[in-house]
Amino acid sequence: MSIFTPFSFRQQAQAAAPTGLSMIYLVIAGGGGGGTDGGGGGAGGYRSGSINVDLSTNYTVTVGGGGAGSTAFNAIGSKGSNSVFSTISSTGGGGGGSDGNKTPATGGSGGGAGAGGGGGSVSGAAGNQGGYSPVEGYAGGANANASPRWGGGGGGGASAVGANGTSSAGGNGGNGLASVITGTSVTRGGGGGAGAEGGTGGTGGTGGGGAGRSNSSVGGAGTVNTGGGGGASGYSSNYQNGGAGGSGIVILRYPNTYTITVGGGLTSSTITDGSFKVTSFTAGTGTISIA
Repeated sequence: MSIFTPFSFRQQAQAAAPTGLSMIYLVIAGGGGGGTDGGGGGAGGYRSGSINVDLSTNYTVTVGGGGAGSTAFNAIGSKGSNSVFSTISSTGGGGGGSDGNKTPATGGSGGGAGAGGGGGSVSGAAGNQGGYSPVEGYAGGANANASPRWGGGGGGGASAVGANGTSSAGGNGGNGLASVITGTSVTRGGGGGAGAEGGTGGTGGTGGGGAGRSNSSVGGAGTVNTGGGGGASGYSSNYQNGGAGGSGIVILRYPNTYTITVGGGLTSSTITDGSFKVTSFTAGTGTISIA
């Protein structure tokens, strides 16, 4: 007689049935807004890795929006919103400082210090506000308390701190990080460039950071779905608004034998890359499940 009875065989089959899988994720928060005659906005927090999920179980996905740029010389840029997948959360980028309020905000990456004469030297804000390891982002740059063209600090990026301002230019935004989660290398999470009074505006960090401006020009916006920080405006005869931070993104990579069901409230798309599927969430909040 066989030692495997029909009942014991069914028990073994049930025990071997898969109940979950490992997914690769990229979760980037919204970038911070740039300052008025100010510092660049920090990039949204950038987190990547793998996570085990259970099949046919609902998980929350939220795509963080970018922070608004400053609209007044004494107001800093707004912080970006967090992005979430399951237990993974990335922190919105910090807003850049402005001429009348030079102290920037902390975030996934920190905002850069505001430009403009007077007020003394101010450091950039810290990044990695979530306290993660590896870090989700870096600090913003300091301003230049030096005549004649006080430059603000660049916003921090996913791979580098924002550059300090100088007496002739705003600091450049910190660079972002490249990922091949979609099958193609794409860089995201650049910090925003800083503004300057009459000098040269800082460039946005690679990966969607908005450009900083010189003279009386509006700061450049961070690129959507990169978490790029907003660029700061400059000043010559009047104040202009800082640039908005770019929205974040959530991307999941998993074997192509599985299918994700997306609930209402989320904007998504799915591609196939070899033996994997890649689902990108570009806006909204809601729940998903995989089976």
